[in-house]
Amino acid sequence: AECCNTDSSFHKSCYRHQVLRTTECFAAAAGLLPEQYSVAFQSRLGRAKWLGPNTEDRLRDLAAEGCKKVLVICPAFVTDCLETLEEIAIRGQDVFKDAGGDSLTLIPCLNDRPEWVQVLKSWSSQSL
Repeated sequence: AECCNTDSSFHKSCYRHQVLRTTECFAAAAGLLPEQYSVAFQSRLGRAKWLGPNTEDRLRDLAAEGCKKVLVICPAFVTDCLETLEEIAIRGQDVFKDAGGDSLTLIPCLNDRPEWVQVLKSWSSQSL
């Protein structure tokens, strides 16, 4: 897991590194200090080991630590889907509130925003 924090040519295809780096970039743009945000991983399937910490566990921990409001981004997704809408916006909200938190806000993915459509158009044009 520490390899994801050091410079490597393998990061182009490293899911964990991409999530960590995108989160760092968002936090920097939002003016957040390292102690003001954390990273967790969703979509744990069955009993197979997955990346951690798990999002629902982290939401419970944040509420137990006295955090009343959380803002969540899903940096691995470009469009909202069942994983972001059901697991985070609905179930995550319930988990956080049941643990003592007040509100969870999910930042929408890029979806069909004009800026994202322009990026896709640019990439498509470059490939043709």
